Amino acid sequence: MTYLEVRSLSKRYGDFTALGDITLDIAEGEFVCFLGPSGCGKTTLLRAIAGLDPQSSGTIRQKGQDVSALPPAKRDFGIVFQSYALFPNLTVADNVGYGLVSRRDKKAAIAARVVELLAMVGLPDAGPKYPAQLSGGQQQRVALARALATSPGLLLLDEPLSALDARVRLRLRHEIKALQRRLGVTTIMVTHDQEEALTMADRIVVMNHGAIEQVGTPQEIYRRPASAFVADFVGSMNFLQGTLMAPDKVQVAGVDFACPGQEGLAPGQKVNLCIRPEDVRVRDLPQGIANRLTVEVAELDFVGAFCRATLKAALKSPSADVAMTADFSSNLIRDLGVERGTRLDVALPPDRLRVFAA
Repeated sequence: MTYLEVRSLSKRYGDFTALGDITLDIAEGEFVCFLGPSGCGKTTLLRAIAGLDPQSSGTIRQKGQDVSALPPAKRDFGIVFQSYALFPNLTVADNVGYGLVSRRDKKAAIAARVVELLAMVGLPDAGPKYPAQLSGGQQQRVALARALATSPGLLLLDEPLSALDARVRLRLRHEIKALQRRLGVTTIMVTHDQEEALTMADRIVVMNHGAIEQVGTPQEIYRRPASAFVADFVGSMNFLQGTLMAPDKVQVAGVDFACPGQEGLAPGQKVNLCIRPEDVRVRDLPQGIANRLTVEVAELDFVGAFCRATLKAALKSPSADVAMTADFSSNLIRDLGVERGTRLDVALPPDRLRVFAA
């Protein structure tokens, strides 16, 4: 069931177009991440949905109601900002209950709701404290409890974890997702952190230059990027420059590579042949396997659980060697004795290749 409908939404600041013709549907109970680099329009879109920075044109419908022209106070949402935005002169309990006081709920009901929410976010004893007495992660939990106090139908999260250190961010990431699942509240989170989006979202909206590049599940975005921008922004990707020789063949430096059949690209067109570092195959290469190459390990960087290798392949072209990166497990490094200067046979599986216009 569609909960939020955005139709032909645009936002202009003078001659600058921050958002251009955005159309998007979000289902009830869904967790959606707006992902993209700084300046891509993701926060502008979130603020338009909240009514904090109204759109120049287009419509927004929430649960069937047109809220396009409503002020923020008349819209059904809770919001958590990157900077916590807690009142420093109020206790944690008063911060969490602020929206309920503004709504003129009874004192006993407010007190009971505050106790419930603080327990829900793992801070049952923090009520009498002030924000300055809490860590950054604890303050963000309080901000989350405050946003949920009025039981909003829509929860908006504007880069809520970016001000926290890595360990706290990882823990809160799982806590927020678990809480969202338990409550079933429709949630939109803005982030530039691809790992956050991939681990938390039901669907990801990848944005660039005020437009939507792709909408899909984390698996779809990662495995089947719709554009070169998405392929490059989400995860690591090798780009090998070549020419499309046939719908299912790309030539790179004089060597033909089998690839999935292409639509919308013409033979003779300059293209990029793309593969994820973890998809480069090394073990168990049968005779006749497609896209087999002999490479030399030029660099080997230890990254903890795996090593990232820079591979150079001398192909038929007299131009410079073709270089790509591959992720090798510690087991593979040990079993095959891989080190700088090692020569290996690798394969680029056709089903893991993507082709984009150069």
